[in-house]
Amino acid sequence: MHGIAGWWDGFELWVAGLPFLPQFAVVLIGMVPISFLIAYLLDRLLHEGLRALGRDRAPEPDPISPIDADNYAEGPDDELPHPLDALDYGPQPLEYGPQPLGSRSLGTRQKETV
Repeated sequence: MHGIAGWWDGFELWVAGLPFLPQFAVVLIGMVPISFLIAYLLDRLLHEGLRALGRDRAPEPDPISPIDADNYAEGPDDELPHPLDALDYGPQPLEYGPQPLGSRSLGTRQKETV
C-alpha cells in the first residue's frame, strides 16, 4: 500500500509541476477516463451486491381499483366559475411608490433643503 501511495504522491507532484495546458491535457486524457472506469466498476459492484441481496427490483405498485358507476368524475354539466369573476381579485392600484409629476397627494410635505 505504501508503494501505491508513494507512486500517487509522485504523480501528483509531477502533474502539479507542469504548466497549465499540459496539466489540462493530462487530466482530460488520463484522469477523466480513469474516473469513469472507477465509477462504472463501483456501479457494477453495487448492482451485483444488491442483486445478491434480492433488492434489485422496485416494489410492485398497489393495484388500481376500477371506477364505480356510482363514483363518476364530474362532467362538463357542472357549474364552472365565470372568467370575469376573477377580475374582483386582480391587482389593485398601489397607493405608494413612484407617482407621475404633479400628482402629489394632499397632506404630503415637500423635502426641506439644507
